[in-house]
Amino acid sequence: MKKLMMIAALMLMSMGAFAQNEIGQITVKPMAGVNIATMTNMRTAKTRIGAVAGVEGEYGFAKNFSITAGLLYSMQGEKSSDSEYSSYKYDYLNIPILANYYVYPGLAIKAGMQPGIKLSAKIDDRTNDDANGFYFSFPVGASYEYSNFVIDARYNFGVSKADNPGSAKHSWFSITVGYKIPINTK
Repeated sequence: MKKLMMIAALMLMSMGAFAQNEIGQITVKPMAGVNIATMTNMRTAKTRIGAVAGVEGEYGFAKNFSITAGLLYSMQGEKSSDSEYSSYKYDYLNIPILANYYVYPGLAIKAGMQPGIKLSAKIDDRTNDDANGFYFSFPVGASYEYSNFVIDARYNFGVSKADNPGSAKHSWFSITVGYKIPINTK
């Protein structure tokens, strides 16, 4: 039992060495995962499962505080049980800008803003010409890092309308896995 406790203590101490950016440190994090998306104000909306992938950079400002910015390809939209249309497929290039606060070594809570640029929009297999070219959301979430591997979970609250005219807004939950690569050591 003592050996097990010692091993656990050593693992926790080593985790702290890789658990967050140091002041002045810059890292790059390639990441990929899954979106579970829907659209608000759609009476027959069901979730659409899609991919999210890209890269984020992080800069450590203070002992427990950092800023991240990135570029993420994101599949959003929804499936529908409506007899007229069966799916709304939107693909965006999202630009998340987040503040990260490390509440515990390796565990960060985060919030920020995220503009998005429409790459494509389809209703069923037809192009949706009414889709707005620019989209805005507020992501909030948490991440956990261990030995430079990062698991990140975010909920994105859509602010902009997906289509014009229309009242539907995107809302989606993202889970990603990434790997932090230090660019400098201060």
